[in-house]
Amino acid sequence: MNIDRAVYAIAGVFIVGSVLLSIYHNQNWLWFTGFVGLNLFQSSITGFCPMVNILKALGLKPGQAFK
Repeated sequence: MNIDRAVYAIAGVFIVGSVLLSIYHNQNWLWFTGFVGLNLFQSSITGFCPMVNILKALGLKPGQAFK
């Protein structure tokens, strides 16, 4: 798995997880969903994504989008 796919997978898990937590636990989990969405948006504009740095440190190889 390369960094591109890992970022998409992690963001998807965070979003689905926080939506489920907001349904079954507390609506305040939707703030986390919003944070993930805003981070994805700023990453598309600036090209900087903190998760990419973490995944690079863990040894994943960059894909097409995050070189």
